[in-house]
Amino acid sequence: MSESNLISIDTTDVDRWVGVPLGGGQLKEPVHINDIRRWAQGMQNPNPLYYDEDCAREGVSGELIAPQSFTICTDVGHGATPAIQGHIPNQHMLFGGDEWWFFGPRIRPGDTIRQDRMLFDYKVTDTKFAGPTMFSRGDTTYIQQTGELVAKQRSTSIRYIVANAKELDLFGGNEEKEWSDEEIEQVEKEKAEYYSSFLDLGHDKRLFVKVGDKLPRRPIGPHTLLTFATEWRSYTMTVWGSSYSFGASSTGESGWTPEMSRDPEGEKIDPANSDGLYKGASRGHAQPRWARHIGMPRGYGYGATMGAWVLDYLTNWSGEHGFVLHSDIKYRFPALTGDLTYLDGEVTNITYEDSPIAHVKVSMTTQEGALMAAGDAEVRLPNE
Repeated sequence: MSESNLISIDTTDVDRWVGVPLGGGQLKEPVHINDIRRWAQGMQNPNPLYYDEDCAREGVSGELIAPQSFTICTDVGHGATPAIQGHIPNQHMLFGGDEWWFFGPRIRPGDTIRQDRMLFDYKVTDTKFAGPTMFSRGDTTYIQQTGELVAKQRSTSIRYIVANAKELDLFGGNEEKEWSDEEIEQVEKEKAEYYSSFLDLGHDKRLFVKVGDKLPRRPIGPHTLLTFATEWRSYTMTVWGSSYSFGASSTGESGWTPEMSRDPEGEKIDPANSDGLYKGASRGHAQPRWARHIGMPRGYGYGATMGAWVLDYLTNWSGEHGFVLHSDIKYRFPALTGDLTYLDGEVTNITYEDSPIAHVKVSMTTQEGALMAAGDAEVRLPNE
C-alpha cells in the first residue's frame, strides 16, 4: 500500500454523536484516601500533601485532599470517552491534548464525583503518522455530590487507521536508549533537586513571582513497562468491578481492531479479558507486541498521565496556597520506554484579579530534546 493508497476515514457514524449528551462509566464508590495515595504514587509525585496525613493536617486544608490532577482519576475513561464516539473500522486512538478549567472545589476522601459528557467537534487532516487522521474533541464535566462544578476537561483524541500507521512507520528506527549507571545517578540527582523545590516551600506561600521566572525542571523516568503499568493501575477505573455503565456511548464499539477490543462475554468469567491492560485498547502501553500492532515502536505512556504530570508540576510549584485555574496542553510525541521526560516552565505574564494570576508556558521534552507537549496555563497565587 503506497502513501497515495492509504485508507480514508469514514466519519458518517461519528456525525450522529456530535452534541449528544452521553452516558458511559461511573465509579460506584466515593473517593477513598488510598485512591489519592495510589494516584500520587502512580504519577511519581512524592509530595507528602497527597500521601502523608500528618503533613496534610498541618497545611491549609487541615486534612489529606487530592491534587487537582486527581480529578481525571474520578472518571471512567480518563476524559477520553466523549472524544471516541462513532464507529470507524480498524481504528485506534492516541491522546492529542487536554484543556482544563477548574472552578474551585477540592476533592476530598468521601466525595462522589459524577461526569457529564459530550462530543464537541472533530476534523480530519493528513498526518505523517497515519495519513488521514481524525482529531476529535470531547467535553467531560466533573460534578461533586453537592452539585458544585469541580472542573471541565476538553480532551482531544487522535483517531487513525491502524494499517495506515503501520504502512507509514513513522517511528521506524526509534530504538530504546540504554542508560549507564552514571547517567541514572545524574537523573536521580536532578529528581532530588526538583523534589527539594516543593519540600523546601512546605506550607509557605509562593510569593514575589515575576515575569521571566523559570520553574524548576522536573525529570520523570526513564520510563519502563513497570512505570506504565503502575500508572494504569493508579486509575481507580482499572480496579475490577469498580464502575458501572449507563446511557448512550459508542466508545466500546468505536472500531478497535479485534486484537485491541474488549471481550464482554469473556469478562463474565475473567475480568482480565476486558480490563484494558491485559486485553483491550490499552494493552499496547505495557505490552510491546501490541504497541507495534498499532504503529508504535514499543511500550508508551498514557496521554492522560502526561496531562496529570503538567498539573502536578504547576501545583507543586504554586504550593498549597495556589490553584490552577486553566491549562491547555497539546501532546505531540509519546512517552516511550527508555526515554526520560523533562518538564520546564516559565512565567510569561502576571495579571491581577482578587489575587495575582501567573501565566505559565509549559513544555515537555525527552532527554534528546524532542518536544512531547507544550501549552499555557493560568495559576492563581496567594496574596502576601
